[in-house]
Amino acid sequence: MTTTPTRTLWPYAIVTAFLLFGSYIGYMVSQTMRTNVDLVSPTYYQQELAYQQRIESVARTAALPVAVTITHDTAASQLQVQLPPSFAGRRIAGQLHFFRPSNLHLDFNLPLQPGSDLTQRLNTQKMARGFWRLRVEFTADGQAYFVEKDLGI
Repeated sequence: MTTTPTRTLWPYAIVTAFLLFGSYIGYMVSQTMRTNVDLVSPTYYQQELAYQQRIESVARTAALPVAVTITHDTAASQLQVQLPPSFAGRRIAGQLHFFRPSNLHLDFNLPLQPGSDLTQRLNTQKMARGFWRLRVEFTADGQAYFVEKDLGI
C-alpha cells in the first residue's frame, strides 16, 4: 500500500503573508511621499538665527506691569488687542501676524494700529474657522515687544 504525500498549505501561506506585508509597506511609502508637509515658515532658518532677539522681546513683554491682552469674542466675531496703559503717549509701531499651522497660504499680516485707548479691534468673520496663532510684534520708543496667543476661531 502506497501512501500519497499530503500537501501542506504552509509555504503558500508564508509567501502570501510576505507579499501582503510588502504590498502594505509599498502602499504606505507611496502615501507618505504624496503627503504635503510644509515647513512652519519658508524662512524658518533665518528666523532661527534671530531667535535671541525674540527671547529678549518676550522677556521685556513679560516684565510689563500690566500684560498685553488678546481676547476673542466668538459671538461678535471680534478680536481685541489691548496694550497696557504704560504705553500711553508713546510711539507704537508693529505687526499682527496671523499664522495658520495647518495651511501656509492662509497666513497674513496686519499693521498694529491701536486707538487712543490703546486697543485695536479686528473682525474675524471672514477668517477660516479653526486653530490660529496670533503673534503681536511691536516697538515702543525703540524697545521691541512680542506676545503670542493661540486662538480658536
